[in-house]
Amino acid sequence: MQDTKTINIKLNVSAVETVPIANLTDSQLAELSKKRLLSLSLDEMRAAQNYFRSIRREPTDVELETIAQTWSEHCKHKTFKGLIDYKCESNDPDEKCPTRFYDDLLDETVVKATHDLNKSFCLSVFEDNAGVISFDKENGVAFKVETHNHPSALEPYGGAGTGIGGVIRDILGVGLGAKPVLNTDVFCVGNFDQKTSRDSGMLSPQRILSGIIAGVRDYGNRMGIPTSNGAVLFHKDYLANPLVFCGTVGMIPADKIQKKVLPGDLVVSIGGRTGRDGVHGATFSSLALEKNISASVVQIGNAIVEKKVAEVILRARDKNLYSSLTDCGAGGFSSAVGELGSDGGVRVYLDKAPLKYEGLLPWEIWVSESQERMVLAVPQAKLKDFEAVCEIEDVECSVIGEFTQDGQLQVFYGENKTCDISMKFLHKGIPRVRKAAVWKSVQKAEGSGGKIRVKAKDSGQILKKLIAHPNIGSKKWVVKQYDHEVQGGSVIKPFVGLDQNGPSDACVFRPQLDSWRGVVVSNGINPFYGEIDPYWMTANAIDEALRNLAAVGGNIEHCAILDNFCWGNIHDPQILGGLVRSAQSCYDFATAYGVPFISGKDSLNNTWQESGKIWSIPGTILISAISVIEDVRKCVTMDLKKSGNILLLLGETSNEFGGSHFNEVMGISGGKVPEVNASRSRKFMEALGSAINAGLIRSCHDLSEGGLAVALAEMAIAGNLGAKINLNSLLPNSSGGAVLPEIGVLFSESAGRWIIEVEPQKLSEV
Repeated sequence: MQDTKTINIKLNVSAVETVPIANLTDSQLAELSKKRLLSLSLDEMRAAQNYFRSIRREPTDVELETIAQTWSEHCKHKTFKGLIDYKCESNDPDEKCPTRFYDDLLDETVVKATHDLNKSFCLSVFEDNAGVISFDKENGVAFKVETHNHPSALEPYGGAGTGIGGVIRDILGVGLGAKPVLNTDVFCVGNFDQKTSRDSGMLSPQRILSGIIAGVRDYGNRMGIPTSNGAVLFHKDYLANPLVFCGTVGMIPADKIQKKVLPGDLVVSIGGRTGRDGVHGATFSSLALEKNISASVVQIGNAIVEKKVAEVILRARDKNLYSSLTDCGAGGFSSAVGELGSDGGVRVYLDKAPLKYEGLLPWEIWVSESQERMVLAVPQAKLKDFEAVCEIEDVECSVIGEFTQDGQLQVFYGENKTCDISMKFLHKGIPRVRKAAVWKSVQKAEGSGGKIRVKAKDSGQILKKLIAHPNIGSKKWVVKQYDHEVQGGSVIKPFVGLDQNGPSDACVFRPQLDSWRGVVVSNGINPFYGEIDPYWMTANAIDEALRNLAAVGGNIEHCAILDNFCWGNIHDPQILGGLVRSAQSCYDFATAYGVPFISGKDSLNNTWQESGKIWSIPGTILISAISVIEDVRKCVTMDLKKSGNILLLLGETSNEFGGSHFNEVMGISGGKVPEVNASRSRKFMEALGSAINAGLIRSCHDLSEGGLAVALAEMAIAGNLGAKINLNSLLPNSSGGAVLPEIGVLFSESAGRWIIEVEPQKLSEV
């Protein structure tokens, strides 16, 4: 299948370098890691040194690069799975702040929540490229959200495009392959009024945002996958390091969820060719951004190639032509082949890999992250049939090795063995990271709707300021660049109402057009709360994702969530303490709501380094929710429907303005972050679901940024109607009758609240 005229057939065996490390001192080991962009700690370099001493030889450059990629923060989640001594310092007796030791933060919070809940609809969790829940008896629905932050800071268009391309391949690589049916995206960038100097090496927020929008747009649209859910957020501390979250949902037959590599299977690479683009992508993502980093670490995408690869995988899957597969993402062949062969062993021949151009060194071929590549385990007896499918779809296919059962990762370049490492050492030999984490409560200075002197007559002007805030104002100019109608399954669109001016709380779509059964997808994110308390930021993100889902008719009983942690300098104990506190909240509120995590990802060290100083992003967590519903025809939208209908507020309003957009536009700091009452909020979600299914609700909208006033304005604008509200009925708050001023009622961001529209004759039933 490969055209040998354009690949490097003139092998240069001397291109493989032996790297002496046996006699290096600690300082020399550290310098070697830095010089080669390995991103390995001193303990990890020592572990590699001791391993090669034990087998009495020096490593090759291919072997060192293999260890660096496999042990990168991106691939091994070293901090989350490391040892953390967590200390909590709080003067608030009511604050949930236990001091404890974590043997594995991920397993003891996020994963534990899922295991404790033990939901029967979870078909595959934390063991594959995506999580899978049941859709019906014959099918599952897979969901994965990834980040591509560092690449998007350097080259926004390419970084974001390959971000969405990579998560699409995650869906193609889950089980034996799922069909991508929906894309999501969330972008976090600096404020447009912030200035960057040409000497800083930073791109402006405008340049970054326009590039990442275009990158996701072009890739997703060309793949023929609708993009129907997401968000855009602005915060001054994303200036140097934007966050680009990309997600994909896929459908997979229930009998194709499990996969297993068999000894003797051939290692087959399909799709794009290998070049230097993306070399060191996995290790570079573990470092602080700084001036003069080469853009060669950013991959170059081609959506049309990936579209053809998707067709091959789905055709070959249905013909049972392979036994396992995975995407070739971070770490390239090193990661993909190394993971597929981790239980047995594998032998790879780099000279068989098709290249974009001549001149690549063996280690570059091995760790390059060139895009649109998948690696499959194909039984020898089925190779010809598999190649025939590739030929039909015009997809390049190359046999680059075979899977073994000798427990070794062996890589050849011509006749030269460039790598021979024990799989046990590679995947189990990494020294465990041990870190200290400290959480210190932020002083909750006065500054909220209940304390400031703002007259009620000013509320109209405040509302205008809030609606004009970039985090609240319409994102229609962004959303309309994406195709959300392709594949024909879109039910609730990103914008709804008479003129499509109202932002949907969630998207609803039918993945199978011969059925009314549907899928609901939503998200929750608010970094402003995290500046005061990451615990309640995380609780609010979970609550927001779930109440958005409930607002359209999502089923909380058949619902799962995903976590995406993006954090700053986790070598700083206080920043790491915030991460621990966020993870603790994940466990507490996932179990309280009864919704399991099925997948997730962390992106740490999102920092910018200049003149020895490190700037960190605000600790940020994105929660994505997915639910399966019986009948999409019963769903509701957020636009007001008819004059004369009654509006009800569900939930309780309290004096909670910490991190609010009211404080933002008024120039106020401090205040209390909204605290989530999961028990009460869950009951409302259940009741909403019953009322929507019974046809009792005409419209529903959740209250989030800007509170009641903003939510009402959005509903009225979307329905081209007005609303008359009696604030007197809303003044008592949850603390037992204390009265909030009108400003507090209008702009508090208390969690667990919705506005619903009801026909007068149905009020008693509601």
